Order: sequence, then structure tokens, then C-alpha cells
Amino acid sequence: MTEQQPNLEQMTAIAVNALEDIKAKDIIVLNTSDKTSLFARMIIASGDSTRQVKALANNVAVDLKEAGYTILSSEGQDSGEWALVDADDLIVHVMLPAVRDYYDIEALWGGEKPQFHTGASKPWHAADN
Repeated sequence: MTEQQPNLEQMTAIAVNALEDIKAKDIIVLNTSDKTSLFARMIIASGDSTRQVKALANNVAVDLKEAGYTILSSEGQDSGEWALVDADDLIVHVMLPAVRDYYDIEALWGGEKPQFHTGASKPWHAADN
């Protein structure tokens, strides 16, 4: 398949669908175009285990590549605690809930805390049980 010009909405939809296919949790999409010129969108999602984190990141990379997009790099597949897929204009982070809670990159890149449902600003908070 030949490489195509990046279509950000299509790339984002493919990545989100790839995450949903393997039951990622708490998927958020951040528009980062006003914060950096390195990439325009960031997707952050959680996986329940290191095996699922690895599978989620792999599924995103495979689906984007099959659709003709270039994967610049993929990191974190060894430990599975935090995996990253760099597809140029789109960066995808998949993390275990405790790692996601600790680094809180949504706050760094998004500014505001995302609201997933009433009464909980971060439903994946590792200390909440």
C-alpha cells in the first residue's frame, strides 16, 4: 500500500477504533496543534495489564500502517507499562492506570482535567478503589 498524505481526522479515528477493538479504557484525544509544531493530536488511553498495553499499542501501529500512514517509532513495548506510537502528526500513549495517574500527561498537554463522567475527574486513579 502506498503512503498517503496525513488526514488527521482519519488517522485519529483509525487509532481510536484500534484502541476500542482491544477494550482500551478512558480514551481521550487532545488537540496539541496550538502547543507544539511536532504533532497535532495526542491520544491517551489505559490498559488493564502490561500485555493489554502492548497489544493496544501494537494494534494502533498495525492499523495505521495498513491504512497507509507512516509509523515513525514505537516505544515501551518491552515493559508494557507505558507504550507510545509516533505517527508524525499523531502521538498515541497507552499506559497502565497507575503510570497514567503518576505522570498525568493530560494535565501537561491539555491544560484542563478531562471530565469523563459526573463526579470523577480521573476514573483511572490508582488509589481509588
